[in-house]
Amino acid sequence: MEPRAERGHRCVPHTADVRIEAWAPDREGCVAEAIAALVESFTDPAGARPNAEQEFHAPPAADEDLLVHVLDEVIFRMETADELPLTTEVTDDGAGGLLVCWRTTGTAEVELTGAVPKAVSLHELRFAGDDTGWSCAVTLDV
Repeated sequence: MEPRAERGHRCVPHTADVRIEAWAPDREGCVAEAIAALVESFTDPAGARPNAEQEFHAPPAADEDLLVHVLDEVIFRMETADELPLTTEVTDDGAGGLLVCWRTTGTAEVELTGAVPKAVSLHELRFAGDDTGWSCAVTLDV
């Protein structure tokens, strides 16, 4: 990845699917940025207001598995509960898992701007930390 702000995310060109990248000083912040990148990969959430708060606990797992589990949960909730996170706070649960707190809105409250993700691909998945912080790259099947 090129030099970056302390925390952020972006979509990058990919052949048939959607590829997102995220970065932050810590693992939890990187997961939160990846969630924002996922949502922004197919919507314009500007102007939407949160109307609920939700929590999700990702049980202990390897870092890459935690990331996939959380992103899959966002897709699942979008498909089954018509909700999307507008803001996200991720904390370590102290036992190797993650506690994710979302302020959500209904899917009808955002403008669709791209293909809706159906799943998180394990192909070329990357999620790791180093002396500059944490970063991830994820391909979303659309």
